[in-house]
Amino acid sequence: MGRGAAAGALLVALVVLGAPPAAGAELSGVFQRMTKSECYFMNGTEKVRYVQRAIYNREQFIMFDSDVGHFVGFTPYGEKLAKRWNSNAVFMEDRRTAVDWFCRCWYKNFTPFLTERRVPPSVSISLVPPSSSQPGPGRLLCSVMDFYPAAIQVRWFQGQQELSEHVVATDVVPNGDWTYQLLVLLETPPRRGLTYSCQVEHVSLEQPLSRHWEMPPDAARSKMLTGIGGFVLGFVFLALGLGFYVRKKVRAGAGGGVPAVAERVRSRRGPQPAPEERSRNQRNSGDPPAFTEVSTGRARKMWSPQPGVFPTRGALTLGVTRDYPAWIVQRGVDLERGTELIPHRGTAGSTGIDPSLIKGQLSVTVVRTTS
Repeated sequence: MGRGAAAGALLVALVVLGAPPAAGAELSGVFQRMTKSECYFMNGTEKVRYVQRAIYNREQFIMFDSDVGHFVGFTPYGEKLAKRWNSNAVFMEDRRTAVDWFCRCWYKNFTPFLTERRVPPSVSISLVPPSSSQPGPGRLLCSVMDFYPAAIQVRWFQGQQELSEHVVATDVVPNGDWTYQLLVLLETPPRRGLTYSCQVEHVSLEQPLSRHWEMPPDAARSKMLTGIGGFVLGFVFLALGLGFYVRKKVRAGAGGGVPAVAERVRSRRGPQPAPEERSRNQRNSGDPPAFTEVSTGRARKMWSPQPGVFPTRGALTLGVTRDYPAWIVQRGVDLERGTELIPHRGTAGSTGIDPSLIKGQLSVTVVRTTS
């Protein structure tokens, strides 16, 4: 420990009062005598100094210093007392060896509570509201609380740059429970977009402790941007919905009110008959014909003699085969371009649409000619 730091102290106060006054009598005065013993340690117990003081009514009248080796009086009574004590060899030997039997002995007992005690600080940053004398966004205050021992270093940083000017700190204040506190104010007003740090160095910390602070965003500005973003997003969704709706209406109008997707019915009533038997049943029952993709040979069936919409891919012919002479393709509409396609009559009584004319979805109207 540095010179002047007291690692241990013994305080003995002797209050000497006169005899209790008789009933109804008043005190004539208060007399106080105090004996104070002090131990000073430098570099542990390598260098020890013992000091004893005697005080009467706040006035020191005699003192012993181990570095001096004898008593020194400061009042007539103190000088008389010092002469008598200095002539007592046994008593003086006891005073001179007090550095060992008193100071070094008590040092071992007090060390865990004094020199070896470590309490790390708690650090926080707060924004001090502006005052009438200091208008603006306020000032930053670094609060360093509940640490021991008292020696500590606190520094302010703006980003990586240390702010050594415009920094005001209080004294290290004891809390009364063997801990201390310190407040360090940065007088420079903080600016938006910059990071401020309070760095604390203390013997209880393995590395410096830092706390960071940034000015929060403007609440009004944040709300305004959120409102604008919500309005734009709602407008985009509204435009997309209107676009899909208008496109659907245009397609439906071009098809003469024809539904946009053909209804496909799958039988859920068990096994289906063979293709030859299914064709005979259709002819006999008067069901509408199957529509065939010439390029793949797959059948697409529509069991209602109503217009249907069939997506086309590549060369596709939709028509009525010779097996159904009572049915013809009456009308076709290209839904992508909104143009009407004239059916043609093929060989063996079949009717259909020229595949070279089909560019997108096709609406086909099938009618029955005979019963």
